[in-house]
Amino acid sequence: MGVLTVEIDSDTERILSNLTSDGRSTADVIREAIHIAGRLRWMEQARADAERLANDPDDLAEIRAIQRALGDTNAW
Repeated sequence: MGVLTVEIDSDTERILSNLTSDGRSTADVIREAIHIAGRLRWMEQARADAERLANDPDDLAEIRAIQRALGDTNAW
């Protein structure tokens, strides 16, 4: 297990104090924050990938071809 030393500013210290006011340790709060940051980055990457695919001309052409082949999908 690694050790992390971080210098924080007064705003961050105030937020950290608030987050540990329920009895959680600083280490627990920081670990949780890192996990949340990881999930947010993954979600942002997924959003960017979806946007890229939604605007990809080849992908859009394939979707239109499939829709033509299947006919009226609103019938279902």
